[in-house]
Amino acid sequence: MNLTDPKYQSYALVKEMLETPAILRKFDWSQTTNMTKAVQEAGRFFMTGEGSSRIFPAKNMIYTAMKMGSKISMATDGSIQAREYDLSDWAVCGVSNSGMTKEIILLLNNLADQNHQRRFAVTANAGTKIVDASNDAYILSCGKEDAVAATKSVVESGLMYLSVLKNIYDVDFQADAAATAAEEALALEIDPEIVAKVANSPVIYFAGRNNGVAEELRLKTNEITRKKSDYLEGTYLLHGIEEVMNAGETIVVIEPYESEMAKMQELLVDRIGVNIIAIASKPTIFPTVVIPSVGLLDPCVQLMAGWNLLVQVGISLGIDLDHPTRARKVGNAF
Repeated sequence: MNLTDPKYQSYALVKEMLETPAILRKFDWSQTTNMTKAVQEAGRFFMTGEGSSRIFPAKNMIYTAMKMGSKISMATDGSIQAREYDLSDWAVCGVSNSGMTKEIILLLNNLADQNHQRRFAVTANAGTKIVDASNDAYILSCGKEDAVAATKSVVESGLMYLSVLKNIYDVDFQADAAATAAEEALALEIDPEIVAKVANSPVIYFAGRNNGVAEELRLKTNEITRKKSDYLEGTYLLHGIEEVMNAGETIVVIEPYESEMAKMQELLVDRIGVNIIAIASKPTIFPTVVIPSVGLLDPCVQLMAGWNLLVQVGISLGIDLDHPTRARKVGNAF
């Protein structure tokens, strides 16, 4: 997708997606000094938020930290559920693009009442209630999003978390290379047959690692294509879900495990007639959207390739990408 083709030009969603690689390239990795110090002191980091503000940022952080062998305990859950937890010894961060998400503000205020002193917030809007509820807040540089579906803010929020790892372990995330790869993933011409299979599917499943990519694309599917979707974590697609799958449904699998692909073909494609499409760093036995690999920031590139696919599907279906009928930009405002 691009902004020179008339079929994309009118959509804020496309514009905001295409702004994301530059955000990645220019990101200030040193800005989270206070949060990094608190995480190191606590040795525990709890990340919360609702919807897109939590799924990719927090789960990708946990996945990346585990891959790196970090000894810091990390966890995530929704903010209302988190009010049932004892977080007294944790550094806690809530992400809210609007700064007005009710569930997070209630949690942070509740922790403040307990004299909790490691409360952090990430938001795109200064002077909002989440800022007041935190000890320290970080303001996203991405600016306002006009489309209902959150995109550039999701990636920048994820980078805020990853910057804690960079500050502690001095890891090189190769952000410039990742930004270039992200540009390629967004501009990629996707095979029309792949787009048609997804567009004609009554249900779209997303499968892959529990790092927020497939799960976040599941949510974006509802907002961008108006289709029903589900997330099949890890290899869940091989453990019983086939009982209710039907021919013509589609699974988009992110970087599939090589050892499992033959079984996926046999069980789901050959037996049932399910379509399987891969987004991966190399060709697979399935129709594949092939994207570059850039190491630790691969999930960001995978996410943007998924955005590209969903935009193609939405446009092919004649959908207004910016204005869902029911979904709201701020799900539950304080």
